[in-house]
Amino acid sequence: MATRNVAILMFDDVEVLDFAGPFEVFSVTSELNKGERPFAVSTVAEQAGAVNARNSLSVNPDCTISDCPPPDILIVPGGQGTRKLIDNSAVINWIKDCAQTAELVLSVCTGSLLLAKAGLLEGLEATTHHQALDLLRELAPNTTIIENQRFVDNGKIITSGGIAAGIDMSLHVVGKLLGTAQAEQTADHMEYKIGNR
Repeated sequence: MATRNVAILMFDDVEVLDFAGPFEVFSVTSELNKGERPFAVSTVAEQAGAVNARNSLSVNPDCTISDCPPPDILIVPGGQGTRKLIDNSAVINWIKDCAQTAELVLSVCTGSLLLAKAGLLEGLEATTHHQALDLLRELAPNTTIIENQRFVDNGKIITSGGIAAGIDMSLHVVGKLLGTAQAEQTADHMEYKIGNR
């Protein structure tokens, strides 16, 4: 089994569970696969040094956008920090570049705003945190916005609703790539109930 590189974008004011939930899902899946490592998870920031996540949690990303391994799976979390990143051309261009070669591009919560800014949601269906649906509509006028759904899978591009919905989406991706039994094993280990969308 080939190991897929999973890159999680980090930035100031990123919502903690937006990145920690998917980090846990993909890391636990690898941990439970004795002898095989389906995912290598890394956190990536624009620049070296600590990132101050929501509520002052300090996180030290593994690498920067200029030196991280090319991601097979890119995860763009949300949080208040996405509002500043919308105008950060270096980060938006990095997301665009990664999307060209990545197998999957995922967003959690308002991370979808950054995918919209990068032009990745054109003609697709997408969701986001329920309080940011109107903002997503503004940024992605050619996207069908889906409400009241935990995640929306377009094939390569998958968006999830707010915060905890990133866990549902990540477990869905594990099931999609490795089979339902693997996703259920991960959820069981995390004591997380896989529900309907």
